[in-house]
Amino acid sequence: MSNISHISRRDFLKTASIASAAALSGVYSSQAHAAEFTLKYGNNLPMTHPMNVRAKEMAQKIAAESKGRVDLQVYSNGQLGTDTDMLSQVRSGAIDFFTISPEVLGTLVSAGQISGVGFAFKDYQQVWAAMDGDLGAYVRKEIAAKTSLFAFERCWDNGYRQVTTSTRAIARPEDFKGMKLRVPPSPLATSLFRSFDASPTSINFAEVYSSLQTKIVEGQENPLAVISTVKFYEVQKFCSMTNHVWSGFWFMGNKKSFERMPKDLQEIVARNINEAGVKQRVDVKALNESLVAEMKGKGLQFNETDNDAFRAKLRSSGFYTEWHKKFGDEAWAMLEKYTGKLA
Repeated sequence: MSNISHISRRDFLKTASIASAAALSGVYSSQAHAAEFTLKYGNNLPMTHPMNVRAKEMAQKIAAESKGRVDLQVYSNGQLGTDTDMLSQVRSGAIDFFTISPEVLGTLVSAGQISGVGFAFKDYQQVWAAMDGDLGAYVRKEIAAKTSLFAFERCWDNGYRQVTTSTRAIARPEDFKGMKLRVPPSPLATSLFRSFDASPTSINFAEVYSSLQTKIVEGQENPLAVISTVKFYEVQKFCSMTNHVWSGFWFMGNKKSFERMPKDLQEIVARNINEAGVKQRVDVKALNESLVAEMKGKGLQFNETDNDAFRAKLRSSGFYTEWHKKFGDEAWAMLEKYTGKLA
């Protein structure tokens, strides 16, 4: 089916933990001898995550198909810095490729975060129809128009985001009332949880565990693989399967750097990156599904939610109307083509 069998949960949790990040500081290179073109790709995930398992495989295929002319080097675990650092490096050409979340991309290209609108995509079928279709094409066009970067056609996956809390399970919008919840530094995420009358707070990711432990905040939200990796189940009691935002990655490249290669090599690199992205989607879905049972065993209590009630609350609070105005009619129409009418 996929290479998910190579990623045992034990290895994933062990390797992905913050403590082991230093041990994984090695770079993966697809070949030993000097190549005609050396391409650097940076990301902030462990080498055993499906993203890097597929990136390693992709690098090997690129080396083989290019007959050693292209060496794609994978720098995992944030070796090259934070997301913001790597975004700066790929823009300057210091690195060639970087996988960026829509939230971070939104700081550079507003339309880049439109896939993060709360409770927009009901399922993966809608997600991939949109991101592989006109919505994705629109975002890529905006990236190319407003930056020195470009995005490959196929988005990579991170998973749907879920809410964990120490105080109470979240089943309906009113359960959020007054809750101190950590969110990423994103106006879109802050606006989403304010619409549910929560008290969202931006906290640096490295400090989230201790903030949960000391009850500075009651909860946080992330895909299951992140919740498991950072062991939030040690300081949280409930995991509510809200699926409130789909989280993915655009595989970004520096335009000038990429165009230095002849067309035949560009084709080999692009095709393999896109194919690896599609395979990685299958891996991530399987990994996230396996982690529910894993974390139940650690004592985390899971519950389902009434997503129609959350959408109704976002409509009545004016959330969708506000973000429709911010994104503009063209982008919003692209989103609703796949999600159906939101506002």
